[in-house]
Amino acid sequence: MHYPWWYVPYLTSPMLIALIATIHIFTSLYAVGGGIVLAGEVSYAYKVNNTSLLDYLRSHTFFFILLTVVFGAITGVGIWWIIGLSSPLATESLIHVFVFGWAMEYVCFLLEITSAFIFFYYWGKLDPKTHKTIGWIYAVSAYLSLVLITGITAFQLDIGNWTPEKGMWSAFFNPQTFPQIVARSGASLLMASLYIYLHAAFKLKRDINLRALVETRTATWSMVGAVLVTIGGAWWYYDLPASSKAAMAGASALNILTALVFVASAIVFFMLYFGPHRNPGWINPGFAILYFVIGIAATSTGEFIREGVRKPYIIYNYVVGNNVLISEIPKLQATGYLNGGVWTKAFVRAHYPQVFDSEGNIENAKLLQLPENDQLALGKVLFQYHCNDCHSERGFSGVSEYTRGWSESMINTVVTHLDKAHYFMPPWCGSQEEAMLLTKFLEHISLSSPAGMKFSGEITQPKPDLTQMRIGGDAK
Repeated sequence: MHYPWWYVPYLTSPMLIALIATIHIFTSLYAVGGGIVLAGEVSYAYKVNNTSLLDYLRSHTFFFILLTVVFGAITGVGIWWIIGLSSPLATESLIHVFVFGWAMEYVCFLLEITSAFIFFYYWGKLDPKTHKTIGWIYAVSAYLSLVLITGITAFQLDIGNWTPEKGMWSAFFNPQTFPQIVARSGASLLMASLYIYLHAAFKLKRDINLRALVETRTATWSMVGAVLVTIGGAWWYYDLPASSKAAMAGASALNILTALVFVASAIVFFMLYFGPHRNPGWINPGFAILYFVIGIAATSTGEFIREGVRKPYIIYNYVVGNNVLISEIPKLQATGYLNGGVWTKAFVRAHYPQVFDSEGNIENAKLLQLPENDQLALGKVLFQYHCNDCHSERGFSGVSEYTRGWSESMINTVVTHLDKAHYFMPPWCGSQEEAMLLTKFLEHISLSSPAGMKFSGEITQPKPDLTQMRIGGDAK
């Protein structure tokens, strides 16, 4: 509400968050699970003195660093850049609430980077014990990063008993923290197996015995991951706040996708158990690619569900979907949305100084006295700031499609009762006059009813012939 608005045509800015965050999660989960698997497998290879396995693990570590440290760092910075532009109030809130948490995460990240490079570049130069220790330092620091970030993002779904007066740990240990840690721990091990199988299928194409060993040992890690995903996912659903369960109940797609995630996890578990675990030799480029695609689809679907059930909030019971603090809504409804924002008020002052009173506030009644084109211009401003976090005018989630063929009164009723018309939307955060401005703008951009769907007149029911009614027998 107190930040300028970022316009992304047709797509909306939150969809950019979803795009970059989904790409990042594929690498960040691999960074955690891959670190654990590499540390464990290097320890095993040293224990049994398997130099062939060590050579393969070294080649995989190079692939691992390129993807997680280089590409993962780029996408991580991209997330911060995009959320700062598209959801600045929620970003500011998470920074302020978790200042110490972010500091700890940055320390863990530095440990990750340092230990990863030492682990790879000093391969063969360190004694086995030191080399294993460096590998586990990476694995532990990466896992701590997962724990810290998961607690912070889980806070967005359910703040629990936290209030602004309470400290960070009250916010961190919210009802969703542990279920999501369990689920993401499992997902990280599963994601690691996706990349290992994909890499091994091409790298070890000719070394059948070594490939079979990698298959069997990786299958154990990934089956543990599948079990943890199932347990964490069920726990996550059980502990969802009421608003999230209502959002799922009202969105059939979310229910279908949730079922698909659990089914996919079960399929992957049995594929791994009866395939690479019990019958090594399954891994070939085709199987590895199929397994990778299934895993990517399940992971991205899970992330979509996790974000989708947050509506109407960005941070549960604290920041609603249009970047307004819940505590600010009553004042905005009383004095006006345009009055409440630094940038909206500056826009109105620059273009329509005549609507201000002597105290420098917008008189809402004067807004409807402006010429029609000026009312439409202000309606567009209201749409941009109040609605564009979820809706575009046309394109993805285009409001012109939703209001196709609606009358002005229908649009106004929905605008003034957003949370009642659609309970996964935030309430209207402006005055009645501003609601009319937005109504006129939405009617202006609304599309006509499609051909063949135009109706006129009133639907009437024929009057019954009471003489022909039968009550308990034939009419007499």
